[in-house]
Amino acid sequence: MEIALTPIEFARRAKRLYADREAVVDGDLRFTYREFLERCDRWSSALQALGVQQGDRVAYIAPNTHSHLEGYYAVPQIGAVLVPINYRLQPADFEYIINHCGAKVVCVHPDYIPAIDEIRANLPSVETFVALEGSAQGWIEYESTLQSHSPAFTTVEINESDLITINYTSGTTARPKGVMITHRNAYINIMGTLVHHHLTVGDRYLWTLPMFHANGWTFTWINTARGMAHVCLRKVEPALIFQLIKEENITMFCAAPTVLISIANAPEELRADAPRGVRLFTAGAPPAAATIELVERELGWELTHVYGLTETAPLITFCEPRPEHNDLSLSERAKIKARQGVELVSSGELRVVTEDGTEVPNDGQTLGEITVRGNVVMSGYYNDPEETKAAIKDGWFHSGDAAVVNPDGYVEIRDRFKDVIISGGENISSVELEGCLLAHPAVQEVAVVGAAHEKWGETPHAFVVLKSNAKVSADELKLHVRERLAHFKVPHLVSFVEDLPKTATGKVQKYVLRGRKAGIAQQ
Repeated sequence: MEIALTPIEFARRAKRLYADREAVVDGDLRFTYREFLERCDRWSSALQALGVQQGDRVAYIAPNTHSHLEGYYAVPQIGAVLVPINYRLQPADFEYIINHCGAKVVCVHPDYIPAIDEIRANLPSVETFVALEGSAQGWIEYESTLQSHSPAFTTVEINESDLITINYTSGTTARPKGVMITHRNAYINIMGTLVHHHLTVGDRYLWTLPMFHANGWTFTWINTARGMAHVCLRKVEPALIFQLIKEENITMFCAAPTVLISIANAPEELRADAPRGVRLFTAGAPPAAATIELVERELGWELTHVYGLTETAPLITFCEPRPEHNDLSLSERAKIKARQGVELVSSGELRVVTEDGTEVPNDGQTLGEITVRGNVVMSGYYNDPEETKAAIKDGWFHSGDAAVVNPDGYVEIRDRFKDVIISGGENISSVELEGCLLAHPAVQEVAVVGAAHEKWGETPHAFVVLKSNAKVSADELKLHVRERLAHFKVPHLVSFVEDLPKTATGKVQKYVLRGRKAGIAQQ
């Protein structure tokens, strides 16, 4: 008899094999796998008592807490669909997403209850509002409701093509789109990750990555599949990250490049006694080789670069280490690790193609768009057939990422197509230029966008965050680039800023920076 490919299977297995192992740490709270999964079962029972049926949507707005994690099991195992929402959005965004997905239940951390109360009258589909911690007027209490129900919920038949989550895109330039991820999508991503990255029951995972971001890159289920400990982190603060890594014996975490930069540039007293050998994934934006080198040199951690999108569940490539890389210097290895890499064995077929659909040669020069088809590609955008049709053409999902393929077959992103700067007919990669600037010892963070230019059409405008107490002039940074890249790639404008605008997942919001440029840049 066939069994559906679903991450919920990992909970069944964990109950049998890891019952007495530590499953979840959230501040002073500690649960074994027996306790954690019983809590999930009780919440499943409670949701059913609240009228949640198979196919209904249950939305969560919360940081990385044990109650948020419990939703990744309690909701899908009764056949309902989890909708994890970016908690840093505005009330109007919450309103749009909750109404668009038609959520029947909304579960909210107390920090965001006022935002939901502000729009509550405009949420007609919501029948129940749940306060995940504490109490609030007009909200049911999560903990007391959970404890008042038996763990014996009513089981349902789950097909692997059923939705497990709807994950909304950031919506930085348009309305957020609801990415429909199936049980099979998530399961295949998990298995591919486990094939390429060795994890054991002795590993302990720190939740630096938001769980809402593509289901925490499916580590919400990966950790349970291996019987690992989930150590919750409610706010990304370098001091707390170093403290938990040491106190909780953390061996693994995931982080966007901007988070890595904040960690690697943390005060010396934090970094001095940090345990070495910690492994981490980075994705979300192309990391600079200089950032990778800094993390591995300064902290002695092992960094792996992965790539994907919310629409691909999310991982489709893995920068696979090879024996020959060991003979390279740290600097040369970092350059390779900055590439997006090769297909995961499970994710399906990846091609980089030109506008006419021709696959680019492995020359490291010819630019094309990353396209992918296979078991991790979403079933579409929820209630949005037009956007689905635009993204999936002839069975291939089009990423919008501009990339080359190197002679060794490793894919390397050069930019988002919308971020490529065209200056005097020449294509300039903002990613390449950012990587060059990040190699300067005074630069902590940088983002490059196109600025209007009356002669060249547009030229690079670099927004630079300097390291603490560092000093450098715009002319010095321009010279640094001129000595390393073609002269037409040198930024015409350099603006020094205190910080860069970012999404909750650490991606720089370049559209905000484009809005900051004033007038037309002069040569």
